[in-house]
Amino acid sequence: MLPEAATAVPSDHVPEIGLPDSVLRRWAQYAPYIPVEEYAPPPRGCAVAQLQRHGARWPTSGAGAEMKAAVDKLQGVKEYKEDYLSFLKEFTWHFGTEDLLPFGAKQSYESGHVTFDRYAPILADGNPPFVRTADSTRVVDSATNWTAGFNTASHKVVKATVDLILPESGNLTLDDGMCPNSGDGDTESARWLAIYAPRITKRLNSAAPGANLTDDDTHSLMSLCAFHSQITIAPSPFCGLFTDREFEGYEYFADVNKFYGNGYGGNLGPVQGVGYVNELLARLTNQSVQDHTQTNRTLDASPKTFPLNRAIYVDFSHDNTMVAVYSALGLFKQILLSGQKLDPIHASPLRTWVLSKMVPFSARVVVEKLECTGPVPLPAGTFVRILVNDAVQPLEFCGGVGGICALDSFVKSQRYARHDGDGDFEKCYE
Repeated sequence: MLPEAATAVPSDHVPEIGLPDSVLRRWAQYAPYIPVEEYAPPPRGCAVAQLQRHGARWPTSGAGAEMKAAVDKLQGVKEYKEDYLSFLKEFTWHFGTEDLLPFGAKQSYESGHVTFDRYAPILADGNPPFVRTADSTRVVDSATNWTAGFNTASHKVVKATVDLILPESGNLTLDDGMCPNSGDGDTESARWLAIYAPRITKRLNSAAPGANLTDDDTHSLMSLCAFHSQITIAPSPFCGLFTDREFEGYEYFADVNKFYGNGYGGNLGPVQGVGYVNELLARLTNQSVQDHTQTNRTLDASPKTFPLNRAIYVDFSHDNTMVAVYSALGLFKQILLSGQKLDPIHASPLRTWVLSKMVPFSARVVVEKLECTGPVPLPAGTFVRILVNDAVQPLEFCGGVGGICALDSFVKSQRYARHDGDGDFEKCYE
């Protein structure tokens, strides 16, 4: 699905859903894309690698069934005690499953437009981006909409196409399906659910006698607020069932779940991003991929399916994969928290692991390779800068100054990936 061509694409606005930024950001991985910071151009750039999540979608079949079950319980009540539930008398469930929403298509389209506007100078020779995508329909559609936005911005002078669609089976760096022994974070997030949700569930059951909602139902109804708002591109009445403070609890549930799944809290979380990091290192150094984990070595060995001569590389994937890549790279380490871990029973305001800023729908991590001639603001040499949703990352692990570190220092810092996860990949199958 392609939105109508836009004449101007703002890159720093709050999505026009009718809800404030403070609410949208409480939706964790179901939040729409909102730039975390205003983009700051680098001193000089020559190559860009971008990993992007698919845009907003319908709920998965499992999550959708849980949401509908919670709604059915509320609609089965004969008389509500609170007016804020009265909309349920007229509400009808007409939901699809998993596919890209028009709103998600629009945000993907805007991303492509912004990429060309931002990096047009390095495309002066007409060298088009190289675009790969995992083969889930919503991911492919996101990539297709991205190329449409890019081509509109370039007036098709530099034309992007989807160059490679990769099956989400077998060896693949754009999905997290190659570690059967990995955890899922459900145990830790369940501990937090038992803390934040019971008071809300009790309030809703008092307002809807006989509904007999569980804490899981409550959480599903809060997810429904996020999905329904992006389906209708308007504030969902389900959002009005909860306070801002209650959504803070909802947000932390997902933060904990991903941290102990594909993040630092999972023993086999970071290793699931190793293959992608090694592909990134190959692109930055213009050398062949060196990896014995998730990469497809046949495809990565061919210049047709893994070229090293492009100015821009764009890959489309999923939130779980991006979390693993962040963890393999060393981004978002929780150095301010005890044990550098999220506490499943206490939400610390010092955490920087916040999914709405890391992997919202249409999230993007951009790695810029910078060629500098010196002497200011940087000495002559090649450098790396990483932005996650436009926020420059500190890169303290490679001696970053102002979020920029030398390319050779960055490569050396990626020892875990260059050593194939130090044996962790084998543990995926032991």
